[in-house]
Amino acid sequence: MADLQTFAAFAERVADAARAETLERWRRGCAAEGKAGAADFDPVTEADRGAERAMRALIEAEFPEHGIYGEEYGDRPARGRWAWSLDPVDGTRSFICRLPTWTTLIALLEEGRPVLGLIDAPVLDERYVGWGDQAWRSDERLQASGCAALAEARVSTTDPYLFEDIGVWERVRREARTTRYGHDGYAYACLAAGGLDLVIECGLKPHDYNALVPVVRGAGGWIGDWEGGEDFSGGRVIAAASRALYEEVVRLIASSC
Repeated sequence: MADLQTFAAFAERVADAARAETLERWRRGCAAEGKAGAADFDPVTEADRGAERAMRALIEAEFPEHGIYGEEYGDRPARGRWAWSLDPVDGTRSFICRLPTWTTLIALLEEGRPVLGLIDAPVLDERYVGWGDQAWRSDERLQASGCAALAEARVSTTDPYLFEDIGVWERVRREARTTRYGHDGYAYACLAAGGLDLVIECGLKPHDYNALVPVVRGAGGWIGDWEGGEDFSGGRVIAAASRALYEEVVRLIASSC
């Protein structure tokens, strides 16, 4: 626990370094280009690259033995059990549209497993940190809503057209109380704070989900894959305000496939 408290404080410094690169670029506007080889427009900006360079430099200076796995630059293997997962701008499409809910995602991995997560929303000046059975926004302890039934749930996905089978999303949406779209990693922070009850997505990469796991679980929610397990390698993620809600959605997806 002492190690994680130290690492949590350091993760906040890493988030501050990213803010210094992203926030002013967001305010004044930042040109975007499509990533090479992407089938569709997958934007990247100098804010993404500058923030990741700043985060990497801080980690390399403080913890040279730690691994680094980022979105924009090559992986640096760990010399030991610790590594950092970095997504400098999660929601780059929102960033280039001058919307405020993009985030920076930082996770500490222990032997490949995310044990500490940080979701930073610079424009909103909100920061969510979680590990173990605890999560905070600033000094406020976070608690998921505990919603246990899809019929009562407030549900979000970033973009339903990202689903391989949009029928899966339609089945969940029809059963839910209400739905919201377009929030990327910020939706998981809202779930941890009790504002949303369910987030379901697919096509996520490790830098997209590593930071989310400790925050959601620290707030008393549950996060797993679409099959009811914890194998996120397929990029299909369900985060729920309770284990009962998560399991209901897993059953619903299984019945619709």
